[in-house]
Amino acid sequence: MESDATAALSSAANPSVAANPSVAAGPSAAASPRAALNAHALTIQVGARPLVRELALDIRPGEFLAILGRNGSGKTLTLHALAGLRAPFSGEVQLRGTPLEQLARRAVARELGLLMQDREEGLPATVLESVLIGRHPHLRLLQWESATDRDIARACLERLQLGSFAERSLETLSGGEQRRVAIAALLAQDPQVMLLDEPTNHLDPHHQIAVLELFCELAHTGRAVVATLHDPTLAARFADRVLLLFGDGRWRCGPAAEVLTCESLSELYLSTILELQSGGRRVFVSA
Repeated sequence: MESDATAALSSAANPSVAANPSVAAGPSAAASPRAALNAHALTIQVGARPLVRELALDIRPGEFLAILGRNGSGKTLTLHALAGLRAPFSGEVQLRGTPLEQLARRAVARELGLLMQDREEGLPATVLESVLIGRHPHLRLLQWESATDRDIARACLERLQLGSFAERSLETLSGGEQRRVAIAALLAQDPQVMLLDEPTNHLDPHHQIAVLELFCELAHTGRAVVATLHDPTLAARFADRVLLLFGDGRWRCGPAAEVLTCESLSELYLSTILELQSGGRRVFVSA
């Protein structure tokens, strides 16, 4: 079962642009009293190669933060460091002012949730049993799920339009349906801060929009939501703030309207990116 895989942190940044000196001038991210999670001088490194250098970030309730970058730029590793699942090369993560390593994992999991890129069940399970994993941080050791926990899990499945799937074996579902089950498990966990590693993975366009609208709604009701995405058009549509990871230590963070430009995205993806307008929305395409 996947208690640790559902435990983690979330990241949404403050309204002002913060960046490391090699990208742009910006204020240092001193801990904000309103922040749910803080990253202080966080460096993510693989071997001798720095992917993210001295990341300073305040993550506040009520915001949706999107993380963009090329494959291998450190998006997932940064998310895992924020979740406390992987120690950074240097720097510190604080949850409501307390260093993450000083907190028990069960206590962290009651407040912070992580949606992994891909979720694997260790044992055969029904859809409902899989979603009930999200309730484990709220149970005592060896305690069974209650009727209330089952009601919560069923309500989360309904929210993902999967209510009729509850008794089906998870292995009979498509990849996209399994992805929505994993999201339902995160909702059942009921964290205030949500870290999402490619939440649109395996989803068709309809469900991509529906899922991001759901998390946007959760952010607007006071949750903190952070999602790694591959599509800057989706980031422009749903994110309040955007964190760009260039993969060589540099990063840039700020309001989506300011950070998502053709120039910055072309540099990020090493490819010419053009901006179009459609229905009042910004659309980014490769040239």
